[in-house]
Amino acid sequence: MSVNTAAAVSAPAACDADPACAGPLPVLGRDVTVPLVTGGEVGYAALDYAASAPALQRVWDDVAAYAPYYGSVHRGAGYLSQLSTDLFENSRATVAEFLDCRADDQVVFTRSTTDSLNLLAAALPADCQVFVFETEHHASLLPWSDHRVSYLDAPRTPARAVEILERALAAREPYGPALVCVTGASNVTGELWPVRELAAAAHAHGARIVLDAAQLAPHHPVSVRDLDVDWVAFSGHKLYAPFGSGVLAGRADWLREADPYLAGGGASRTVTRRTDGGVDVEWHTTAARHEAGSPNVIGVYAIASACKALTEAGFENLVAREERLIAAVRAGLAEVPEVRVLSLFGDDAPRVGVISFVVEGWNSSHFAAALSAEYGIGVRDGLFCAHPLVRTLLGSDPQVIGECGAPEAAAPGERSLNAIRVSFGAGTPDEHVERFVRAVKELVRDGAAWSYRTEDGRCVPARD
Repeated sequence: MSVNTAAAVSAPAACDADPACAGPLPVLGRDVTVPLVTGGEVGYAALDYAASAPALQRVWDDVAAYAPYYGSVHRGAGYLSQLSTDLFENSRATVAEFLDCRADDQVVFTRSTTDSLNLLAAALPADCQVFVFETEHHASLLPWSDHRVSYLDAPRTPARAVEILERALAAREPYGPALVCVTGASNVTGELWPVRELAAAAHAHGARIVLDAAQLAPHHPVSVRDLDVDWVAFSGHKLYAPFGSGVLAGRADWLREADPYLAGGGASRTVTRRTDGGVDVEWHTTAARHEAGSPNVIGVYAIASACKALTEAGFENLVAREERLIAAVRAGLAEVPEVRVLSLFGDDAPRVGVISFVVEGWNSSHFAAALSAEYGIGVRDGLFCAHPLVRTLLGSDPQVIGECGAPEAAAPGERSLNAIRVSFGAGTPDEHVERFVRAVKELVRDGAAWSYRTEDGRCVPARD
């Protein structure tokens, strides 16, 4: 099916030689205004891309163009059903190309990165041993509980990460399958991990490796072949695509040999009654084996559209512009002595547009609330679903409780242990970054202009 889409944005002529000065990609919500507690309205600065990135306008246009042709997938003989089936399978091919998959890899559509990694966990051989750094997001830290899990200490350099993994793998029992799970870019610090080197270490010791690319894929090209990973997982809602869809792509054998992730229609090839009253099932051996039920064709098509849009925009241009924004934020924060940026690998480590920090004299929940209520800036505060990592980075750093405490998820004795995260990407205007830096400086210098209180675990403006 061919769908009309919005044309790619062209940079001004003066930027032809400098991809870093190209403008942001058009996204939904760029014209949304929000009220300020101090009066008036301001354009909303969405700086929480690491949680969910706004949908690209191109993706929304593609989805809107397809919507009238919506039909069931793999289910019907009618034209719209056949059209939707073609769209669904062509989207699978688009994602495989985006990830530079191997010819025999499978692309399985899921609900999210979390769903993808839980699917893989369910497909692991029964005697598989899993190795995962304590620095992982909970989506890649927690799914492996039905297997033997070795949690690895937080490394302080990329080289140390490889060394820790090699030592752990060398000490394991010299038989049985093993899996390494690692992030491509931290959802807390934004730092890039040495995926290629970790993959080489895993394979040298007879282990496989899965890459959590939730924070990497929206910012950098991800090549399964080049990185030599066995699987990669990511989410559409972080890749500028709306709706709840995700991807698990990689080697087919463990997926083919495992029981279906969900039992039901679509995963089954044939079902027959037995004479004893039971049923016999022949399951698919393709990706359909783990895609039971009516698939989210619109969500899948949105992911494919986002993959095409980012590829056509050119990652070289996107990376160059994002690095300029990262440098602007880091330089601005460095001018505020009270701000401490969190890092595992140090200031010079390459990173994506994800930066976490704390402010001396402020509780992070209070600071984030003031950014929202007084400046129209949306950031994240808390432990970012990476509690062990944030606790490692913060240590026993004291923070002031202030008018609002930390989220209720904090452990006893850690009521003030939380941080602020600012994150951005291909759709972020320069003005949003400039406003954020200005707001940080003003809040630290002048304090909040409003009073705040804790309500349902969140810091919110106090109302009369």
